[in-house]
Amino acid sequence: MGKVTGFLEIDRRDRRYAPASDRIRHYKEFLIPLPEPAVREQAARCMNCGIPYCHNGCPVNNQIPDWNDLVYRGDWQEASRNLHSTNNFPEFTGRVCPAPCEASCTLNIDDQPVTIKSIECAIVDRAWAEGWLAPEPAAKRTGKSVAVVGSGPAGLACAQQLARAGHDVHVYEKNGKPGGLLRYGIPDFKMEKALIDRRVAQMEAEGVTFHCGINVGVDLTFADLRARHDAVALAGGAEKGRDLPIPGRDLDGVHFAMEFLPQQNRRVSREASASNVAPILATGKRVVVIGGGDTGSDCIGTSVRQGALSVTQLEIMPQPPAKEDKQLTWPDWPLKLRTSSSHEEGATREFAVTTTRFVGEDGAVKGLECARVDDKMKPIPGAGFTLEAELVLLAMGFVSPLHEGLVAQSGAKLDGRGNVAADTVGYATSAQGVWACGDMRRGQSLVVWAIREGRQCARAIDLALEGATVLPR
Repeated sequence: MGKVTGFLEIDRRDRRYAPASDRIRHYKEFLIPLPEPAVREQAARCMNCGIPYCHNGCPVNNQIPDWNDLVYRGDWQEASRNLHSTNNFPEFTGRVCPAPCEASCTLNIDDQPVTIKSIECAIVDRAWAEGWLAPEPAAKRTGKSVAVVGSGPAGLACAQQLARAGHDVHVYEKNGKPGGLLRYGIPDFKMEKALIDRRVAQMEAEGVTFHCGINVGVDLTFADLRARHDAVALAGGAEKGRDLPIPGRDLDGVHFAMEFLPQQNRRVSREASASNVAPILATGKRVVVIGGGDTGSDCIGTSVRQGALSVTQLEIMPQPPAKEDKQLTWPDWPLKLRTSSSHEEGATREFAVTTTRFVGEDGAVKGLECARVDDKMKPIPGAGFTLEAELVLLAMGFVSPLHEGLVAQSGAKLDGRGNVAADTVGYATSAQGVWACGDMRRGQSLVVWAIREGRQCARAIDLALEGATVLPR
């Protein structure tokens, strides 16, 4: 513990956003990092409490008090080694993770938690700047070949761990570049894609081979893939979006969020979209986003940058309280009103609202018929209203992986929610030589959970192939 009385003397200070009037003019990241002295001072707030609940709050079990102390003492290189011992990609989580570790911080009981997420990001950004993150190729090769299908955070973490264990790892990605939803779902203003590119370069130097533009189950049968490799890890995403089957759903201008967001990400990276896909743009339109989560927030920020006339977000759940009841929820993730940077850029938020019908004209959406709902989410009689809209984005979450193609051909059994069935010890599916991890196994979740599952799945595969493993859980 660096400064015994730090948490008593130092107030929480976190990264700031660039002004909204400036940041909506571009798609670059706009978080302003703290200077080094301020980061070290914030690390000094860590109490090094007897039971660090932040460990439990963090899905990858980062050793948070340890690297907080190292940062406070100025030993950034050792802090980086410690951080990377549990998390392959802290630059991803340091930008897009909601930081359940901070909700679990002991200081959060009656004060403001340690800025764990900002410190994590500062460590890894410093490590890259100083050249400390060189490739770590295995000293000895096993002669075993493993296919990882999907290159999102779960697939990347699984592939990197297996390559460092000495296996010949091949990652198959249906899109043009690796990254999965990190690249095609998360907007650049939250995480620039050069961060993915440098990790991919590191992994290639460690022996990982990336096969992009190959949709396993379509371009390559699963049987052919399985015949080429000693093991297969299914690490794709939960890509089946939750639909809204109401009258007017087939009108032009009603789209899933994941039809909208990847197009803009491809524009930013100058990656060509499919020629048969019509562009979806918010420019000059009244936009309604249905769904109040992170994906909905991403749709708001993207629509604002495209020049939408207005953006309205609808959420069927009631408005949460402004502050959590810490005595009731700590150290668990609390229910409270969360306002994202995109909300601050100009969006109207409506809670406890359901959409009953899309209204169109000449085959295109022109509005929505909505209603206020009661505590059982049933429409309240006489509480209906209409919203005008030329673009409606469905961001109500994801229900399961796509079953057609890869999953069906693999023969792996599904659980009751339509995910590939596997436990969190062995990660093995019902199909011989096939494992599953990340959203493919657990359903829609966080980047940090995907990294955890990818790492643990890699350990299970290494143990099955070699009879022993040194990879950590």
